Amino acid sequence: MGSGRKGDERDAMSKAGQSSGPPTRVVDLGDEAIHWDFSAEMSYGQYLCLDRLLGCQKPLSRQHDEMLFITIHQTSELWMKLIVFELSAALGCVRTERLGPAFKMLARVAAIQRQLIQSWSVLATLTPTDYSSFRDTLGHSSGFQSYQYRLIEFLLGNKNRRLIEVHHNDPAVYARLQQALERPSLYDETLRLLHRRGLPVPSAKLERDWSEPYEPDERVEAAWQSVYHNVEDHWDLYELAEKLVDLEHAFQRWRFEHMKTVERIIGFKRGTGGSSGVGYLKKVLDLRFFPELWTVRTLL
Repeated sequence: MGSGRKGDERDAMSKAGQSSGPPTRVVDLGDEAIHWDFSAEMSYGQYLCLDRLLGCQKPLSRQHDEMLFITIHQTSELWMKLIVFELSAALGCVRTERLGPAFKMLARVAAIQRQLIQSWSVLATLTPTDYSSFRDTLGHSSGFQSYQYRLIEFLLGNKNRRLIEVHHNDPAVYARLQQALERPSLYDETLRLLHRRGLPVPSAKLERDWSEPYEPDERVEAAWQSVYHNVEDHWDLYELAEKLVDLEHAFQRWRFEHMKTVERIIGFKRGTGGSSGVGYLKKVLDLRFFPELWTVRTLL
């Protein structure tokens, strides 16, 4: 029965692609209500500010491949802007126990992460020779200085005060990062939610110096173990936990692809921003946002 339905669908698709006459060379717009005049109305380009957006790609060299390098990084920054927007909203929803909307936001973030992971394959079309032809024009500018990436890490819980110092010359950015550093992360708010639901989260995890890196705790692990052992009683917390694991899993994949793409293009050279390059990227692979959500799996 199943194979018959699939066959019918293929036949229908095949017939839909066939025409009784010669191939169409011009689409007939006679019966369409296309709006042509935008002299007094907002157009697509105006809504998206395309004049400004498409004017931001300004290569500093005459090398063909620099346009790819700029476009990939600017596109990634746009996606990261949306991630910051969605994570900030999701954090607020968790704080106020509106988990339904939070799940949708976190699922959207995971979808964006998949897009960002795929983008490394585009950048990987840049060969070592291509990149070296314009690398010197970058000076000391580097993705290490992406403040939106740092915001994402702070929102997820990877706090490190030292990392905001690279933005000291931009007061607005510095203030925004400092604010995110000193506020509870998404995981902090999640643990507060567990406590409100009666799970035994230690008080030291509920009120602390939020700017300090989170330290794993066996009592938090035990609280998550209770959630996973009593799924029916804690279904929304269970779903939230898995959404967080999805995010971290995707983040680890993004970091890995970043590291391998850099290795493919520059080998083990030092990064333009001063880091050890691949060596540094290998170190950050071990960072965890939600440690007990990973260690609890061994106990289940």
